[in-house]
Formats: sequence, C-alpha cells, structure tokens
Amino acid sequence: MLEKFIKKIDWLLVFFIVPILLGGLFTMKSFTPQGNSINFFEKQIIWIFLAFLVFFIFSFIDFRFLRRTDVLVTLFLLSSTLLIVLLFIGNIIKGAQSWFSLGIFSFQPADIMKLVLILILSKYFSRRHVEIRNIKHIFISGFYAFVPFVLVLLQPDFGSAMVIFLIWFGMVLVSGISKTHLFFVFSSCVVIFASLWIFVFAPYQKARIISFINPLTDIRGSGYNASQSTIAVGSGQVLGKGLGFGTQSRLKFLPEPQSDFIFAAFSEEWGFIGSALILLLYGLVIWRILHIASLGVTNFEMLFGMGIAIFFMSHIFVNIGMNIGLMPITGIPLPFMSYGGSHLVIEFASLGILMNMRKYLRSAHRDDISHEFIGV
Repeated sequence: MLEKFIKKIDWLLVFFIVPILLGGLFTMKSFTPQGNSINFFEKQIIWIFLAFLVFFIFSFIDFRFLRRTDVLVTLFLLSSTLLIVLLFIGNIIKGAQSWFSLGIFSFQPADIMKLVLILILSKYFSRRHVEIRNIKHIFISGFYAFVPFVLVLLQPDFGSAMVIFLIWFGMVLVSGISKTHLFFVFSSCVVIFASLWIFVFAPYQKARIISFINPLTDIRGSGYNASQSTIAVGSGQVLGKGLGFGTQSRLKFLPEPQSDFIFAAFSEEWGFIGSALILLLYGLVIWRILHIASLGVTNFEMLFGMGIAIFFMSHIFVNIGMNIGLMPITGIPLPFMSYGGSHLVIEFASLGILMNMRKYLRSAHRDDISHEFIGV
C-alpha cells in the first residue's frame, strides 16, 4: 500500500511547492501582530493541511469517468448554476459579489469553474484534434468559456474573468490552431475588449486599467494600490529588509498584503534574491506539470495537464504583474502563497487529478520516467 502511494505522487513536484507555501506563511507571520482577531498565519496552516488532504484523496480516485461527455456537461451546468445563484445571494467582498458564505468558511465558485472549464475544453479538443484547424471549433469552445466569463464579469470579478479567458485562449493555442485563425482570434479579442470597455466595464474597473498605464496620475485614488506595491517591491532591493521588517506591510501602507499583494510583501522582506527564487520554483512547478502532461495516455490527459499549467501561469502572470505595476489591479491570488482556502483547495485538487492520471502514463515512456526522482 505504501509503495503504491509513493509511486502515485510526483514527489519532486511537491518538493518544489512546499518552499512556496512556506514563503507565504513566513510572510503572513511577519506582519500579523499577536492577538489579532484575524490570524492569517494560523488559519492558512489549516487550509494547507486541508488542501494536502484533498490532494492525496484525489490522487487515489479513478478519474477516468471525467472523459465522459455527460459527466463534464453536468459539471459545467452545475458550476454555471452556482455562478448564476451567486449573483442573487452571494456575499459582497471588496466590491464583488463573488463568495458564498457558509458560516465558518467561504468559497468562490469561480475557482471551481476554472477547473471545470479546463476539463470540458480538454474533452472537446481531444475528440477533434484531427480537424482542429476548422475555425468552427474556436467558436464552439469559445462558447464554453464565454458563459462563465460573462457570469463572473457580472459579479464583477475582472480578475477571474481574465483568467477564464486566458485558460480558453491558452488551450486553443496548444490544441493546434492555424496562424490565420490565431490572427482572427487576436482581432476578435480587440473587438471584444473595445465592446467591454464601452458597454460593460464599471467606472472603477476603467480607472484600474487607466491607473495601470500611469498609476502616478492618481496615487491617492485608483493608483494607490499599484503605487504602494511597486514601492514595497523596490524597497526590498537585492537582499531585502529581513523577515518581519517590511515597513509597507507592517505599517499597513500595502493593502491586502496577505492575499493580493503577498508577492510585494515577500519581495520587500526577501529582496530580489528571494523573489527570483520564488519565480524559479514556480518555473519548476510548471515544468513538472508539463512533463506529466507530455506523458498522458490520451490527448485528454495531455490537454488537461497543459490546461492546469496554463491555469497556474495565468494566476502567476496576472498577480505578479499587478504587484510590479505591469498589470491592472484585479484581486487575483498568487498560487500557493496567497491567503485563502478556496483557491488553495482547487489548486491542490487539480494537481491531485493530475497525479491520478500518472497511473495511466504511456508505457513507452515508463523506462525514461523510472530514471527520474519522482517516486517511480
């Protein structure tokens, strides 16, 4: 039983994730005063424990039933229904009606939808890889992404909507789209964005995008968060100020240092060296995910692994981008580092499904895998 457990898990992937988790925990601990009613450090330890529990449980569930169209369509409809219900009875947090509150904890249905979207797009593209150059598949797959995109945008949660778009766009690219169709997609994106700007975006969302272009135009208003974040990152210099000596977070100049801006809080204390190490670890995590995906027994497993990699890269790109002033402020958590259980459980659940799929790796590659330090 123990040997089966060891073989199931890619321990090298876990080895790369653990330091990222610890980086987030140490950062939360450094600016959380004793006696605070919201002790982010202690609560995050509980969430990490639950996330790992989900990870190991999901690693042992046979997820081949997810290849069935009826199962995936049901999951998609249920997730969409949750997003619709959320618009009526969801809790409003930081201006967005994005959460269901269940007393002792809350969860964000958009996180669930991201995983479901990866699954349903993996199924769709895996069955049509031969004729993927047909432009109709861009529209059909786009419909699967358009539904949650609009529902999430109505909350309004611009950050999660952006990630949903990036998941769809990334999976369209890896599915084998032609250059002509790629140009068409880019042109469509420009038209869609222009339409959203005119008809959908709220004034505060427009202000965030404008402040991204030039945050110093309104550093006391819409550009305040971006300004304080870049100050925190820059003040860390090469070696950082030291654990617990980050003035921006401890003196509360930096908003949401435990979640949206944890990278800025971390960079202030650990400097360029620490930030570069975190980015290296993220790169290694993505590498392991893509490696597992490349050995998938069918196109479904391969596309799912690539979708998970795109999911993580989207969050990393958007979050760190907004922390260093290269992206608008969207409220997207940084994988494995930001405080919160909803996104953390979904991240580990997706990796748990990926671990289970390792059981069915193509036999032609097993000899190569056995020489790697991944527990096989």
